[in-house]
Amino acid sequence: MAGKGRTRTSGRPTLEQVAVEANVSRGTASRVVNGSLEVSPYALKAVRDAIRKLGYVPNHAARSLVTQRSDTVLLVVSESEDRVFNEPFFASIVRGISQELSTTALQLNLVMASTARQHDRVEQLVRNGHVDGVMLISLHGDDPLPQNLVAAGAPVALIGRPVTDTGDIPYVDADNEAGARTATEYLYRQGRRRIATITGPRDMAAGLDRLSGYRAALRGKRGVTKLVAQGDFGQASGEAAMRELLARDPDLDAVFAASDPMAAGALRALWTAGRRVPEDVSVIGFDDSELARNTNPLLTSVSQPAQQMGRKVAELLITQLRDQDAQLKPVILPTELICRESA
Repeated sequence: MAGKGRTRTSGRPTLEQVAVEANVSRGTASRVVNGSLEVSPYALKAVRDAIRKLGYVPNHAARSLVTQRSDTVLLVVSESEDRVFNEPFFASIVRGISQELSTTALQLNLVMASTARQHDRVEQLVRNGHVDGVMLISLHGDDPLPQNLVAAGAPVALIGRPVTDTGDIPYVDADNEAGARTATEYLYRQGRRRIATITGPRDMAAGLDRLSGYRAALRGKRGVTKLVAQGDFGQASGEAAMRELLARDPDLDAVFAASDPMAAGALRALWTAGRRVPEDVSVIGFDDSELARNTNPLLTSVSQPAQQMGRKVAELLITQLRDQDAQLKPVILPTELICRESA
């Protein structure tokens, strides 16, 4: 039997301990955990630092009874599981989102939803109050899911510019057009004149914008042969597109692929065809993922800040959860060409 007057000195950290560690009142610590805007920047940082140091985890069940919130947000990826788990871009996005959510009471659930039936299930989760907000990535075409979720009452934020107008739904994206233009101009300055591109899907803004950047870079350039082949951002599509391009123009001397996996596929097709990289053909990808540092030769690539994009989209969602009337603008992050051996 426990001794009389014994106090708890171990176990799960409490909100009171967080307040003491941060040198703020319990009410202030509670407001930070609950996502209130009525907290000074100093107190916000102090409480978040204390949460990290102590490893404090809120009691979600108790909070949900008071706040009528689930403390759960979704990241919905409109792609297959194979694509999500095989392409490094998605892992970087999830890492960034998790970092931004780490000092809040919000829990992240990842959902792969590439069919109409799966989209219906996401909408049902929102209508039933199981989800407080939704982040969406890899939208294709005029997908109505974002507007449907807003109509169901959920705050929504997008990763990637939508192809069609989604009203006031905020989004985060990289400057895809500028990145593609920089890569293609670099190939031209190298003296390459038969410059091809392997595009991403034409029903996604990233695919369209990177193709637009390629075309803008070569517009008005005399003596340049332009070649375009379709891909889907995956490695197999890059290899198939590269074989198609070589069949159409065996003397092409440069390729801008709209993703690193497609560029890796292109390298494989060029090697199989006996074309040397970069001596015969220069190759540039887009993402600057871990893959770019493991190809042979090492891949020149356009760096997009995927992890920062994840943090920013989570920030947009958190802002809406705190203030439903917040007026948010799109966030466009810069890209940078990282030069390696392939170009």
